[in-house]
Amino acid sequence: MSSDDWKRQAAEHALNYVKDGMRLGLGTGSTAAKFVDLLGGKVRDGLKVVCVPTSETTRLHAASLNIPLATLDQYGSLDLTIDGADEVDEELRLIKGGGGALLREKIVAVASERVVIIADISKRVDVLGRFPLPLEVVPFGLSATRRLVAALAGDCGCEGEVKVRVGADGAPFMTDNGNHILDCAFGVIDDPEALDDALKLVPGVVESGLFLGIADVGIIAGPKGIEVLTGIESDFDEEI
Repeated sequence: MSSDDWKRQAAEHALNYVKDGMRLGLGTGSTAAKFVDLLGGKVRDGLKVVCVPTSETTRLHAASLNIPLATLDQYGSLDLTIDGADEVDEELRLIKGGGGALLREKIVAVASERVVIIADISKRVDVLGRFPLPLEVVPFGLSATRRLVAALAGDCGCEGEVKVRVGADGAPFMTDNGNHILDCAFGVIDDPEALDDALKLVPGVVESGLFLGIADVGIIAGPKGIEVLTGIESDFDEEI
């Protein structure tokens, strides 16, 4: 089986957490897109849900499947968010933001009663950092922000290239919020909590792709089947 098949398996398993009448957050990325496809089929068959997308890409995808959509301002809180991740460790700490939607993804996740992460086995790591850590940053003072990020990360033992993400046109990538992304190739992040605290001291950093203590359940699909991880502080009932 391919990683595409495993992504679909994880998305199928996540559907078991979705109940009629729920307010759902819809993530962004290739694995989250598999879930949106499956959810669209359930809605077509009569499932009643209303969903808040975490990006314009996800909004257009969900709308094309006639999934009922709303904004977070309309509801304030959600029952459940299903999203992917670029890395997942044993403690359900995540790196997210490869698709450039990390700010909205974090806002929606924190506004949700429960968060389920779906991923294929390639995203499972022992230590975060192999995938470059994305940071959403404001365009103003970009070079100064980049230098301060590198300096404070170095104080936390994280060293590596910090570069501005560029789009297909060669210009700096622009998020749905009008910001840029710094991709930080640290290789290993031994203390994600300390790094996250340090990055919050940088005025130009809007949000980091470290999702710590946010996910309740991780569904990892691979050649040995489905692995379900539960967050240390989660009280999510694993029975589905």
